[in-house]
Amino acid sequence: MLVEMLTGTYYHNMDVKGRMSFPNKLREQIGEKFMVTRGNNGCLFVYPEEEWGVFAEKIKAVPMGKGGNELRRFFIAGACEVEADKQGRILIPQALRDHAKLEKDIVVLGTSDRAEIWDRESYEAYMAEFSENKLDAAMAELDI
Repeated sequence: MLVEMLTGTYYHNMDVKGRMSFPNKLREQIGEKFMVTRGNNGCLFVYPEEEWGVFAEKIKAVPMGKGGNELRRFFIAGACEVEADKQGRILIPQALRDHAKLEKDIVVLGTSDRAEIWDRESYEAYMAEFSENKLDAAMAELDI
């Protein structure tokens, strides 16, 4: 069974060892073990194990000549399984911290079937560039 919709915005800190508290509400939904990989726009994607399997199968289905190699290298090769400790903290590997420029102030978002981990400053800059026109266009595409 797939997890219920992940929602919410949570602000946390990362320590110098790369550990951060992962939001209790999201952890309750996705479990104590989950997959973290590079995401687009400079964030990390967090998938519950079952959703990770769905995502990985979609990537495996992309032919190598149509971007499959690049998708595998970006998402699959960069992925790691993480497990929350007794305090609810997870350790983000250095390569993933580098990708998302994670240092201290972190934002975790529930975005439906996955969560995202952002550097707070990067997230705020990204949202500052977001425009109502982009939102209107996306909603029109969905006939909302």
